[in-house]
Amino acid sequence: MALHLLPFQAFMALVAGARPLLDLKDVPPLVAASSAAMEMKAAPIDPDWVISGKPDARIAEHSYSADRASMTALWDCTAGTFRWYFAWDETVMILEGEVRVTDANGAVRVLKAGDIAYFAGNTWATWQIDNYVRKIAFLRQPFPLPVALAMKVKGRIERLFKRPLRSAL
Repeated sequence: MALHLLPFQAFMALVAGARPLLDLKDVPPLVAASSAAMEMKAAPIDPDWVISGKPDARIAEHSYSADRASMTALWDCTAGTFRWYFAWDETVMILEGEVRVTDANGAVRVLKAGDIAYFAGNTWATWQIDNYVRKIAFLRQPFPLPVALAMKVKGRIERLFKRPLRSAL
């Protein structure tokens, strides 16, 4: 079964009142870890994306949702400038250091410890790291347009009747 079809099939199961497509019994109700104890693994930046320096990036995957459409991870990187492609929607919180980010429209923003930023999926940004940056990233795979529209309709129906529709998930 193609992974990109799961959200649509889950929505159809919701509408039809069918059994869930995903077995949530395998998903722990809580995933917790000390960020200092998480094992960071090499996550090389595509050499074609590097503009200057030799940025060394690492990642520690913390958790995934049952449908694998969202994840949480720690990421860090040493000095360098590179373009980055955000395939998924990503919200980040800078934990340490700072980064100068230039978005596709040319807007520049310096993100430092404590700052939170959102990057839309399917976009590029240029990252300039002078020393080091460490972030926590919350990633979500965008729904295909028909599913996103169906979810919007569902939300409006729920607001109209002031109660949530029964969820199959």
